Amino acid sequence: MAKQKPKKERKFGKGSRPCIRCGSYGPIIRRYKLYICRHCFREVAKKLGFRKYE
Repeated sequence: MAKQKPKKERKFGKGSRPCIRCGSYGPIIRRYKLYICRHCFREVAKKLGFRKYE
């Protein structure tokens, strides 16, 4: 079994902040100081009070 390198902390640039819910460095929603990725946002949006308009 190969040893895994620890993830390098990103200090600047695109993708420098991790999601506070799952820890991924993907597309982060920072508006309203949410700091969660879009995947997690879709799961918890209704609980946070967001509604989908048609």
